[in-house]
Amino acid sequence: MARKHFPDAVVRLPREGIAAGLGALVEAAAPEAIAAPLTLHFALGPDAAATAALEKQVARGNTLTPAEVAAIYAPDPADVRALTDWLAANGFHIEHAADDGIYASAAADRIATALDVQMVQVTRDGITRMAARDAPSLPAAVARAVSNIGGLQPFLRAYRHSRLRLPSRDRGSDGAESGVAPNEPPYLVGEILKAYNADGLSVTGAGQTIAILIDTFPADADLTAFWAANGLPNDLARIEKVNVKNGPLGPPEGEETLDVQWTSGIAPGARIRIYATGTLQFVDLDRALDAIIADTATRPDIRQLTISLGLGEAFLGGPNGETATQHQKYLRLIASGVNVFVSSGDAGSNPDNTGHNSNGPLQAEYPASDSAVTAVGGTTLRLRPDGAVAAETGWSGSGGGRSKFFARPAWQKGGRVPRGSKRLVPDVAFAADPNTGAFVVLAGKVAQIGGTSWSAPVWGGICALLNEARITKGKPPLGFINPLLYTAASGVRDVVGGTNGAFKATAGYDQVTGLGVPDVRGLIAALG
Repeated sequence: MARKHFPDAVVRLPREGIAAGLGALVEAAAPEAIAAPLTLHFALGPDAAATAALEKQVARGNTLTPAEVAAIYAPDPADVRALTDWLAANGFHIEHAADDGIYASAAADRIATALDVQMVQVTRDGITRMAARDAPSLPAAVARAVSNIGGLQPFLRAYRHSRLRLPSRDRGSDGAESGVAPNEPPYLVGEILKAYNADGLSVTGAGQTIAILIDTFPADADLTAFWAANGLPNDLARIEKVNVKNGPLGPPEGEETLDVQWTSGIAPGARIRIYATGTLQFVDLDRALDAIIADTATRPDIRQLTISLGLGEAFLGGPNGETATQHQKYLRLIASGVNVFVSSGDAGSNPDNTGHNSNGPLQAEYPASDSAVTAVGGTTLRLRPDGAVAAETGWSGSGGGRSKFFARPAWQKGGRVPRGSKRLVPDVAFAADPNTGAFVVLAGKVAQIGGTSWSAPVWGGICALLNEARITKGKPPLGFINPLLYTAASGVRDVVGGTNGAFKATAGYDQVTGLGVPDVRGLIAALG
């Protein structure tokens, strides 16, 4: 029987030994481990022509209704039925069905037989999991609408883009200082608003919802302490929590806390909707994106999404694997009017397989490299005692580079952008250096956190301000913001100086800070 193969669904693994570049130990599967269950994602995508047409629409700033977008992605019911019947007949349990994919679990030995793969044990980060060593396949009659099979290598996952530092000054959880000059890190919301020309604005993000994709929830007590320290409204009712799989969640670690505190700080009138996945495995991230897409049908106020996660492209499968699966989801979101802000990474131009060290290959991280998102890099910001910017340079950890998967989008061009055929990262930047980091309350104590995980949620908050300003003027909400940013005459302040390893922050566009950092009043004047 003819079979359809999915070579980009997995990364190449040796039969046994260390997987070069991945930091993973591959061993033969023990008999007692082969029955371990895995959840796989059978992605169903539109053809290349439909994708290209939608990308052109988005690049022109057009948006569609969620129903119109869903119609583009709706597979033939006969194809879905053929796949689900085959899965059931081969011992899979269907866990969740989205309109562009089926999530189904089975024991590793059943997966090996059904998909014609060899299952091995892979140990990484001290955890051993079952994984496929080679590429899967499906009977051609079943696979007609299937574009990728995800989840076969669960040792691959995204990493948080945040860096924790001890505070450099004695600022209590109420925000009060003890004999220390103001405008010193960890920076408060008001100090940052002034630095980026956003203090005293009439907009607060009212009427907008900012979605956050992360693995767990912050503590309510930390949120209220943060708001009190920054003189912000204490309103837990505007924080919405979605447990995507209704499963166990881990304790707060800092990333989720930073994201929620700073989006709510920049846009205190917006609602914050947290989608917690439980893990950072790509199958679970896909489930969360599906949940956000589904919610846009009934929640038109969800106009911005922030993601502070990533993994180097070199550690993922080929261009038709997981990156292609997620690209379709990001494309659906921006086509529906949801701008997606993704942190570019914290290990400079050469992130390793953990995203924490700069000793890996020259590469961009995904999903920041996706052409359907806004990639946000990082800077080192220093303020004067009066709150004015003393200096701002590209941060050494700011992720940036050239994608190996995504072609240069039509909007990423012009005199400020280097020539080339591939997507460049980042698009814009914001403060990120943990040594001049953000004020955060974590587990009841003040923490100083940086990384591009600070940068992306702040841009999500700024987008909420822009959308409120537009709606107040009787304009429609923003379409895809990237084409507008690359053609705007104002609203972005260039950053010159600093390096992330292979690239330098120079006049004009660069692969450290992108176009630059926001001048929020200028952005509202240009885009609001």
